[in-house]
Amino acid sequence: MRSLRSTDSLAVRRRSASAAPSGTYLAGRPQEERIRATRAPQILVPNTGAIAYLRLLGRSTRLRATEGPHAVSPSVPALGKWLTWATDSAEFPGAGVLLAMTRMLSAHWATGQSPTEDANLASLLSWIDPPPGRTGADAAREAEDPAAYPPAGPATDPVFDQQLYELMARHDTTAPGPAREASARRLDAELRGQLLPTWQLMWRGVELLRALPEGGHVAARWQLDRLLFTSYAAYLDEDGRPQARRDHAVGAARRLARLEEATARYDAERAYDDPLVMAEYELTGEAFTGAVVARDPDRLDTTGKTPKRRPTLTLRAEEPVRLAVGDAVRCPARPTQKAEITSVDADRRLVGLAITGGLGRGYKKPLPEGAVPDLGEELTYTVLDPSGMLTPLPAEEDTPWTHGGPPIPYEPDDKDAEELWE
Repeated sequence: MRSLRSTDSLAVRRRSASAAPSGTYLAGRPQEERIRATRAPQILVPNTGAIAYLRLLGRSTRLRATEGPHAVSPSVPALGKWLTWATDSAEFPGAGVLLAMTRMLSAHWATGQSPTEDANLASLLSWIDPPPGRTGADAAREAEDPAAYPPAGPATDPVFDQQLYELMARHDTTAPGPAREASARRLDAELRGQLLPTWQLMWRGVELLRALPEGGHVAARWQLDRLLFTSYAAYLDEDGRPQARRDHAVGAARRLARLEEATARYDAERAYDDPLVMAEYELTGEAFTGAVVARDPDRLDTTGKTPKRRPTLTLRAEEPVRLAVGDAVRCPARPTQKAEITSVDADRRLVGLAITGGLGRGYKKPLPEGAVPDLGEELTYTVLDPSGMLTPLPAEEDTPWTHGGPPIPYEPDDKDAEELWE
């Protein structure tokens, strides 16, 4: 499990706000200093089963007691807290902290296999990147042989499990000396034979992914990951409590809202970054593409007290447009500009738009060249908005009685540290 990004330093750089160095930035009014880690961990695992295993490992270690009859080293619950944080983040689309290789590859390549077969890393990579002179189907069929490509985990080959059990039992009963050293070398060789193929497959997948162009919103998503990593590291530095076994009602509602918003935002970002993804939304009527056939870059809206610059465009689409007058739309080629549909003709192919924001100039200053699309320019407009704001939810202390009232803060107790995993 190696990182696609450098993780040599996880330290947060704390410097004065006036210098605003890397790792520190100013935001909000009045200005305040915010700290963001310049680097953060990025963990790659072979498949989604490995993420589920890490979630279970985190759950079974983060609540261990460091004192008492079953005391463990403080590093054990610390590991559990970080594993739980990483596996929780893996549920959010677009998060880059903990990633399954099979999921990443399947997002960029389509095979002739079923989703279950694509969950086999060896089979998936063999179909995507077969050896010279071989078809993907033939290479994938051979990759299903557990002798040539041992399972990537966490479910292992039962035959190997039995062999390993016998080797370990024999090693434990062997007296110290040359025979025991030979037994240890045998164990090492058997384990290496099981792990090395998956290690090599992971790096093969990394090379394929690195060869792809980076999406336009990837950097912003990684910046958010680093901010969340910084916040959680600071929380643990302040003796933060471990995650509760179960979310209370308010926490569950917040998490559900964040998941829904993250999904919608990630889908919109993918559509903005990839025209083929946007084509799907054109089929569902949430986007359209047309050529500019008329424009009025100097139009002013004088209905209010202060004139507002509202350039207009008329686009001709090849396919009927299913959006309606009044819909707010954006153009992926001009993501900072806001627009509104002002008219749609009877054939639903001629669409009028008014640019309502993002021009960067007041009505008295001339617009920079290219601020308004030119005649003949082909543009796509969509109702998707990747910059959607979070849904406001009430503070915990303001939870109404109809929803149970303010939740009781979680406090770990002795029951959390009981031996539940024997």
